[in-house]
Amino acid sequence: MKEMTLMQHFTEFRRRLLWTFCVFGGMFFIGWYLSPQAQEWLIMPLMQVWPDGTFLYSGISDGLMIRLSLSVMFALAATIPFGLGQAWMFVAPGLRANERRLIWPIMIFSPLLFVFGAAFAFYVLFPTVFEFFIDLNTHAPVPAVLMPAARDYLSFSIDMMKVFGIAFQLPLVMVMLNRIGILSRARVIHARRYAIVAIVVAAAVLTPPDIVSQMLLAIPMWALFETSILFMRKTENRD
Repeated sequence: MKEMTLMQHFTEFRRRLLWTFCVFGGMFFIGWYLSPQAQEWLIMPLMQVWPDGTFLYSGISDGLMIRLSLSVMFALAATIPFGLGQAWMFVAPGLRANERRLIWPIMIFSPLLFVFGAAFAFYVLFPTVFEFFIDLNTHAPVPAVLMPAARDYLSFSIDMMKVFGIAFQLPLVMVMLNRIGILSRARVIHARRYAIVAIVVAAAVLTPPDIVSQMLLAIPMWALFETSILFMRKTENRD
């Protein structure tokens, strides 16, 4: 393969970056038209446990800001796989075979694990936590009207899906560190008790201050931690 000059590398990088921005722009406009359906989908877990619920729009620009936020989120979610593909095509020609074997699983499994984590939050965490909060608020000892702000609810939902998506990267990080010889399986097993404490602390920091949310993040992370050990090499990497 003919070697490229520095200027050619820069031109190639700029071309792929421009394509990624163009795709983001196109996805943003698609997201703008799909944002009402996205909002309806995001409030579904709450409506399932609170069918007569009502949201509060506290400002005249709330509708616009919600639509913009959802459009950006849709554009990012749709563009990231394309951007990762462009990044792979840019760096792959300069990588050795063993480096390509290490990176391509990250490119594939990282988005998948993020989706699994976000789906777990949406389909498992949200119904459980929302039912708990609705029951707690509707049975308050004083007269109360429950009307959550739409922007706060959507922000909370999206943030929790991000948290779970990032948390579900744990197995990939551990296995990759093991493959390159930084983290041995024996060391992980020896430090298991400390890792469990760290998982509980992380769950307490990253989720709302209620035991239900914290346990629903801590338990899957613990399970992912134990699963990661099964895929780690028993001996040090000799590559």
